Amino acid sequence: MADWKRGLRKVLYPAYEARVLRRIGPLSESLPKHVGVMLDGNRRWARAVGRDTSHGHEAGAANIEPLLGWCDEVGIEVVTLWLLSTDNLNRPAAELEPLLSIIADAVDSLAAQRRWRLHPVGALDLLPDDMARRLKAAAEATADVDGMLVNVAVPYGGRREIADAVRSLLYEHAALGTSLEELADILDVEHIADHLYTKGQPDPDLVIRTSGEQRLGGFLLWQSAKSEFYFCEAYWPDFRRVDFLRAIRAYALRERRHGV
Repeated sequence: MADWKRGLRKVLYPAYEARVLRRIGPLSESLPKHVGVMLDGNRRWARAVGRDTSHGHEAGAANIEPLLGWCDEVGIEVVTLWLLSTDNLNRPAAELEPLLSIIADAVDSLAAQRRWRLHPVGALDLLPDDMARRLKAAAEATADVDGMLVNVAVPYGGRREIADAVRSLLYEHAALGTSLEELADILDVEHIADHLYTKGQPDPDLVIRTSGEQRLGGFLLWQSAKSEFYFCEAYWPDFRRVDFLRAIRAYALRERRHGV
């Protein structure tokens, strides 16, 4: 991009961001409480700028803290970040191992700041032991922080979560001596919801996906049944404050039907 265009953006974007933020102000009662974010497009961004995949993941990791700051700015209470899917575990070791290290380092950095409560959500048993321990340590280190709750979805898959919830429910009732017939008679959606990774949390009001893809890909399948969706063309490393504010504004202006 020409230098004059970069300079023009530096002048115009702060003014535009301020304008969007002012328009959000009167809509404060309609803002989401829980936002799910699918941080998509790191690899494609890396290819676009002529760098390797690890550079893309590093650039994506660097954009997490700014996002959480923007969420704090507008009063979001819960954020769920999808950093790694269970399908991603099938990637070649040459890509997967650096990616796991980048994610673990990013989570460690967030925990060290003690600004947010970190909560791992996902099939931690599928991770290398050291990384699983680091995620759990981050949760323990921030458990007493009076700040926004940040769900770190690593490795996460919606179908796996529902299967894990049903498995947990069955084990619980087996320990209580409940027969399968008795459980079938009383089973309802709340029984399963109480065993999800996000149990006790509100469902996401808004789900944002970057990179131009318009599909869930298995993200919060159960919890997003009544969510609003916002799809952004920018690759995740290029996702800016103004893109976030646009998503929040779009949500606030919608007439929510809650699945009806």
